[in-house]
Amino acid sequence: MDRAEKKESVAALADVFNKTSVVVVAHYSGLTVAQMQNLRKQMRASGATVQVAKNRLVKIALEGTSVASISPLLKGPTLIAYSDDPVAAPKVAVNFAKDHDKFVILGGAMGTTSLNVDGVKSLATMPSLDELRAKLVGLIQAPATKLAQLTTAPAAKLARVFGAYAAKDDAA
Repeated sequence: MDRAEKKESVAALADVFNKTSVVVVAHYSGLTVAQMQNLRKQMRASGATVQVAKNRLVKIALEGTSVASISPLLKGPTLIAYSDDPVAAPKVAVNFAKDHDKFVILGGAMGTTSLNVDGVKSLATMPSLDELRAKLVGLIQAPATKLAQLTTAPAAKLARVFGAYAAKDDAA
């Protein structure tokens, strides 16, 4: 990698760190190529990205960003996973770490907040942004549905009463 490529890489990483809401750092030593491809595929499916870069270049890119607190974690064979959704990258990383012992989560950052391993795991247990939106829509729709049921209930009761009287008259 020559100097120009390094500058492009640092600029791209700095742009990523300025735009993303969460970054997870993990060791990947001992994973096979197939396992890494599987991790990348899972991350891509959830809207997250995995990137392996030189630690020195990542540290340079981190300077002046809100997630600069992850800099001490960058020792040895590390990868970074990031996403715009604050739950996507941690959720996939934690699930992948459960199945693969050689994938070790070191920590991460969400905005200016530094996260340890437990912080990343607690983020992974939270519902995603889409799930929260669905719950909110459900909560908003529930009162309207109940209101509609209440307005139609008296008419339905009257119809049943008239039906019962009609059946009673037919029987007599």
